[in-house]
Amino acid sequence: MPSNTEMRHLRRCVELAALALETGNEPFGSVLVAADGTVLAEDHNRVGGGDPTSHPELALARWAAANLAPDERAAATVFTSTEHCPMCAAAHGWVQLGRIVYASSSAQLAGWLAGWGLPAPPVRCLPIPDIVPGLPVEGPVERLADEVRQLHRRFHAAR
Repeated sequence: MPSNTEMRHLRRCVELAALALETGNEPFGSVLVAADGTVLAEDHNRVGGGDPTSHPELALARWAAANLAPDERAAATVFTSTEHCPMCAAAHGWVQLGRIVYASSSAQLAGWLAGWGLPAPPVRCLPIPDIVPGLPVEGPVERLADEVRQLHRRFHAAR
């Protein structure tokens, strides 16, 4: 169960996902937090600009690789509205970032899409540990998962 501070970071991720939706992007948001609790970077999905790899988790991994020492990366936590896709999980693993905490899982997302009669994403929804074994991962956080589901519902209803 995430602490109150961790819940604030997850709530920020949901806010960033809503911002992504408001700017014509898929609703995903992420925050990178140092071991001491300092927010280092945050981002939201930007695939609406034409680059389908413009995921916030990938952007944070790249930022961490450019701006943090290996020990700082390993001690950091990535909070995110939805569990990383395989591309982002791999980037997280290659950069050797620390723990991931997510509000909704990739399995939940796949189930929502199927339930709405929509096609699956072009890349299989896999749990992060299948991509980066041994990485500490926590989620989903059911208190926030329904908010994330509603954002995805709004995105797909508008298409």
